[in-house]
Amino acid sequence: MGREKEKQNPSEKALNLLRTRLSNPNFIFKPLSDSPDSNYSKLKFIISSSVTEACNNSILLLGPRGSGKVAVLELVLGDLLQQYPEVISVIRLNGLLHSDDNCALKEIAQQLCVEHQLLFSKVASFDDNSQFMIAMLRECGLAHKTIIFVLNEFDYFAQGKQRLLYSLLDAMQSVTSQAVVIGVSCRLDVDQLLEKRVRSRFSHRKLLFLPPSKEDTERFMEHILSLPVDSSLPHNYTVEFNARLKKILSDERFKELINTYLSFNSTIGHLVRFLFQAVSYLDLDVGFLSLENFKTALSSMQRQPKLECIRDCSILELYLLVCMKRLEVKEQNSYNFNSVMTEYKSIHDSFQTSDYYARNVCLRAFEHLLQHQLISFADNRGHNQSVEFRPVKLLISLAELHQGLKSYRLCPAILLKLMDR
Repeated sequence: MGREKEKQNPSEKALNLLRTRLSNPNFIFKPLSDSPDSNYSKLKFIISSSVTEACNNSILLLGPRGSGKVAVLELVLGDLLQQYPEVISVIRLNGLLHSDDNCALKEIAQQLCVEHQLLFSKVASFDDNSQFMIAMLRECGLAHKTIIFVLNEFDYFAQGKQRLLYSLLDAMQSVTSQAVVIGVSCRLDVDQLLEKRVRSRFSHRKLLFLPPSKEDTERFMEHILSLPVDSSLPHNYTVEFNARLKKILSDERFKELINTYLSFNSTIGHLVRFLFQAVSYLDLDVGFLSLENFKTALSSMQRQPKLECIRDCSILELYLLVCMKRLEVKEQNSYNFNSVMTEYKSIHDSFQTSDYYARNVCLRAFEHLLQHQLISFADNRGHNQSVEFRPVKLLISLAELHQGLKSYRLCPAILLKLMDR
């Protein structure tokens, strides 16, 4: 077995190493945590000061999905649990599972019982569990132990009567308690959802997790994809692999490709998924990453059903879609088949196009667009009306239509010209 491992192709080892890195949040977010201004450093300071100074704290971690809120939080908690193993207890709740106040308090009581090796009562009421939580906060405070409450999907806890948040934050007003409440949410305005009595007890600390800058993104990709020189991989192979990688990262075509991908979603999680896909296309016979690997990953991840539907459209259907988009640009929010035909005729009269079809043929093309869900009826009213009189709306964006036209092999040049106007 040992000899087989030694004989293993270095490209296979490199592929396994890169995939392992991309699946490990600690490796991904650790380099972004070196700066004292990073969210990692700020969050660690807030929690550790609560532990060492025996005080209460509350904080919100806000940012889009994939921005690293939970990953950085788990990184901080892992470090602090190693630093203060006997002093910290972590209670985790998720708004998708525990938004009901009774359910949430029961879950807190159960986790506290497991943590401190106590018997848990399944039949305890809301008030019983609330009193138990307050008593545990007091006892842990007297023993100089900190309880950290992690409330994921925090906006779900901010709905309804908010009894859980009030009970928890009110208990933390006691001098003897020692706790930290950490809310994690994608909603930037989540603090505005809190009732006045809850908001007054919540410290207004927020950490925003923003997408990284271009420079940070470049450093991040080099950190993730570069092979370590002091590994079991052959030295010459590692040096050449890293040299080729640097050449790819500095290529203008690669930068344009990355900008295209990140224009829709520039979060770290989104970028990691793309890099994992690109690495998976690595040719084991060649053994090195190439620009084609990233191009293939981009095309596979950008597959959109709407764009594929546009490629299956006839020339006439493309004309009708462009007419509808032009009506929207002219701020004509409500339009039907008749108004689309008026626009279609005006284009023909202005440019004398050869692609002009009879009204009944256009109506069939219009119905075909409805079947393929590229357009839909604007409302559910008027079922008894003929299709040509019912208002419709486009179900594709301007960018999707423009991209679909550019990828259409036989697309008339006039349509692209009309889209650019």
